[in-house]
Amino acid sequence: MKWISDIGPGILIAAAFIGPGTVTLCTIAGASFGYSLIWAIILSIFSTIVLQEMSLRIGLITKMNLAEVVRINIKSKLINRLFLVLIISSILIGNAAYEAGNITGASLGISAILNLQSINYIPIFIGSIAFIILYQGDYKILERILILLVLIMSSSFFIAAIMTKPNISSLIDGIISPELNSSNLMIVLGLIGTTVVPYNLFLHSSLVSEKWSSLDKLKVARLESFFSILIGGLVSLSIIITAASLNNKDVTGVIDLARGLEPLYGKFAIYFLGIGLFASGITSSITAPLAAAYVAKSCFGWDDSLKSLKFRAIWIIILFIGVIVSMVKINPIEIIKFAQFSNSLLLPIIAVILLWLVNNKRIISNKYSYKYQNILGSMIVILSLILGAKGLISIL
Repeated sequence: MKWISDIGPGILIAAAFIGPGTVTLCTIAGASFGYSLIWAIILSIFSTIVLQEMSLRIGLITKMNLAEVVRINIKSKLINRLFLVLIISSILIGNAAYEAGNITGASLGISAILNLQSINYIPIFIGSIAFIILYQGDYKILERILILLVLIMSSSFFIAAIMTKPNISSLIDGIISPELNSSNLMIVLGLIGTTVVPYNLFLHSSLVSEKWSSLDKLKVARLESFFSILIGGLVSLSIIITAASLNNKDVTGVIDLARGLEPLYGKFAIYFLGIGLFASGITSSITAPLAAAYVAKSCFGWDDSLKSLKFRAIWIIILFIGVIVSMVKINPIEIIKFAQFSNSLLLPIIAVILLWLVNNKRIISNKYSYKYQNILGSMIVILSLILGAKGLISIL
């Protein structure tokens, strides 16, 4: 049972992207487009596996997170500052948008449990909980409980997907015959943004550098990451398959989301989904601002404690923006969709920086530079740039 002690970083990364955004976007993808967007979630999982592997490799080899590697190892002041500005901008902007989706998702969960017609001022309540936990710094026990609830909900979708008895030939067709057009482009980008989360790349490098001190664990870390993300991907796939059986083209509220669990829970599905949305939303509402503050701390080289004014100022700003945006009189589902879309637009920036770092010989020696991963990483960057450009053009 020695392998159990090696479980950790990958599981946390997988749990981090199974949040309100995943449930919402995958449900919309299945309900509105059937199995035709399964290729998009598979592409997203594949991209996550490749990029997270690069991140953990840098973390384990350098014993630093990505932001620290940039700040310390890039000697050119111009390039150093350029990279740090891109990193800080991407993470702060992305996490602010993501936080709005997290708080909205948690608010939707409470509204479902209490049978409320709108979220009203619930985001203030969610923000207050996150603020208290972050300010005190004692959030690990609560986070484990909430992650457990999310995993229960995720397992339920997996079982529900089996119960729907999906058409295997249609599933295969959704994989090998990609469909991309103006009607599904935003959902495709949302699926990418909810799976390949930029701040997870920074989080992963930090986690492996803290957990393992020996490079002998590199193979173990890669396997743990691969299987954890693969399991998370199966959950996302299960949600799409379950939602495809709804025969409901429009997903406008939490009741529409809950229909995916009705084969398993019947009339109690709305309450079960509500608990899961609240758990995943509040967990992410804590981790997203915290991750942004960690990145800022690494980029600026702050030696202050995590309770310092500068550190707290970063996560307070992210949290505040999330609460304010969540209270705007917009359909909560649309807020969650936009948060995932914005993440997909920021992905190429972080991916380019990651690819550059992992191929810098002063940081990673030839022994730990893998040709095929570099090729796959380059393909992911190009594809994400093309899709992101199409998304922006469609908006404009």
